Amino acid sequence: MTHDNHDLDALRAEELALLRQIDAEPGYFQQLGAIFSGRSAWVNFVLMASQLLLFVPGVVCAIHFFQATTAHAAVFWGIPGAVLLMMSLMIKLAMWPVIQASRVLLAIKRLELLLVQQRS
Repeated sequence: MTHDNHDLDALRAEELALLRQIDAEPGYFQQLGAIFSGRSAWVNFVLMASQLLLFVPGVVCAIHFFQATTAHAAVFWGIPGAVLLMMSLMIKLAMWPVIQASRVLLAIKRLELLLVQQRS
């Protein structure tokens, strides 16, 4: 009988420790870093690399656009710069649902632990 109580107490202590660990909401940069782990990490690395490859030339085009002295030069640099920056932004925004899904999964784990804790 005491052996069962000891196991139950150990399980509760383990659940409480896990709940405390999960209970703390990770910060933004910690959540962002978490998308670069797991099975789909390589996809997120490719997305970030391609986003960077679009962003840097977009900024260069934007600098040339603001330094342009003629309308032709402004159009020549402005349109590609705007397209590159918008493409970069779209790729970056595609990563937000991944972060949100991780937050939802974390909330589900919290609920599961709370339910298990209330049952025992």
